[in-house]
Amino acid sequence: MGLYLNPNIENFLEAFNSTIYIDKSLVINEFNKRIGVNGKFICQSRARRFGKTMLQNMVCAYYTKGADAKEYFSKLKISKELTEPKDIERYHKYMNNFNVIKLDFNGFWNSVTQEDRTNFFSIFHSNLKQEFIEEFPDVDFSNDKTLANFIGRVYSVKKETFIVLIDEYDFFVREKVSQEIFDNFLGLLISLFKNDAIKPAISLAYLTGILPIVRDKIQSKLNNFDEYTMINAYPFEECIGFTKEEVKNLCKQYKLDENEFKRWFDGYKIEDKELYNSNSVVQSILKRKFQCFWGQTGSFEAISDYLKFDFEGIREDVTQLLSGREVAVNVSSFCNTLDKFETKDDVFTYLIHLGYLTYNSNEKTCYIPNLEVKEQWKNAIERMTNFGIVPQIIKESRNLIEATIHGEEKLVAESLERSHSLVMNNWQYNNEACFASAIILSYIAGYDYYTIFQELPTGKGYADLVFIPYKSSKPALIIELKVDTVVETAINQIYDKKYNLHLEQYKGNMRFVGISYNKETKKHTCKIEEW
Repeated sequence: MGLYLNPNIENFLEAFNSTIYIDKSLVINEFNKRIGVNGKFICQSRARRFGKTMLQNMVCAYYTKGADAKEYFSKLKISKELTEPKDIERYHKYMNNFNVIKLDFNGFWNSVTQEDRTNFFSIFHSNLKQEFIEEFPDVDFSNDKTLANFIGRVYSVKKETFIVLIDEYDFFVREKVSQEIFDNFLGLLISLFKNDAIKPAISLAYLTGILPIVRDKIQSKLNNFDEYTMINAYPFEECIGFTKEEVKNLCKQYKLDENEFKRWFDGYKIEDKELYNSNSVVQSILKRKFQCFWGQTGSFEAISDYLKFDFEGIREDVTQLLSGREVAVNVSSFCNTLDKFETKDDVFTYLIHLGYLTYNSNEKTCYIPNLEVKEQWKNAIERMTNFGIVPQIIKESRNLIEATIHGEEKLVAESLERSHSLVMNNWQYNNEACFASAIILSYIAGYDYYTIFQELPTGKGYADLVFIPYKSSKPALIIELKVDTVVETAINQIYDKKYNLHLEQYKGNMRFVGISYNKETKKHTCKIEEW
């Protein structure tokens, strides 16, 4: 039993014995089906905070010879819900029956001093060799220098096979290490996974990271891997974060508001599965509050650093994203590397993999998934200098909401006139959808208090914007937008089409807001009435 070869199951037990533990063990059945057959090399990328390391620890605990995990897995779904005889047979046959090599390049790199990093892979192989010598005292490793050599030696002498688990496999890409270190890393991958001599010695390989396989550097080295990402994850999508049903059960158990969890942490859809940020859900339950937890594990600079490329159309698309709309994205052009961003599509695809956007595969669009992530976007944009007036609009948004609630019509009209003219360029200005986006961007702070609906079917038509408050301290808002007509027409339409029909519970605590502008003069007017 070592740190890297046949490790114990303490990391798994730490999660298993935690206050909140969601059982993802059925995914092991998918791995078991691939043991020793085509498809046995798997690479899965996902954003931080979505449980990839916990899943690695569970897979390790199941397969490793370094411990007996039967007691714990007997309490999990994998031992209770399998129905096919072959699946059940494999479950019992493979449990704690493999030599497991579990590597975390992030952790190993940071355990080595700055001075020793130039010899990183020599130290790495030296440490592993010592563990192999201790685990297999009857095997002679004196002439072996690399991990592939060690695995091949054991296989040739004892006919024992290995499962290779690598977490943070993309670490050396994200850290932008020296070319020599990177070349050594590629050499390690080639020796393990493109080597027919030791291919039979590896029964399964499971690599996890944040970025998908880098096309121009690693892909040719890992083209025998099946790849699963935040864009295409089937059949592993249910082990990315928490599912809707899992969060629903947690809300029942802890007597918490499911709608609030949905507002803050939901919004990710992969293969039509509704998924939540697992770390944020757990933190919210344990701390009994709803807030942005991303700052504890990531930085909004991951957004701002790449929006600074200022590719054509990116500012307009970001405005649409902040207003709650979806924007078109081509996810096929990104090379999954951090030094080749050539279009806004590359930037948005990268942010999808990081979890700052999510992908609608049916429409080929992306959007900001939830309030927690929107907070990170707001933090990023507020500090940027190349986004014109947008950062200032975000900062002033809270004041605009208060002005609207208190019926300050002139102030509201002036604020919206300024943002509409400065956010949208001339060819977009008179586009009604862009007008609506500019209005929503101006009210972006409203997401802290409201669910904001666009084109909500109600009464005898569709209300342009409806703000439903989460707490009774704020009034509901119905906003109707008009062009080239007197603003009273907007208010009359709210009454005539009974947009308030299904909002009777807010009577006495609602504002009807009419907003109109003149295409020629660009003058905006506002009318606010209490109802």
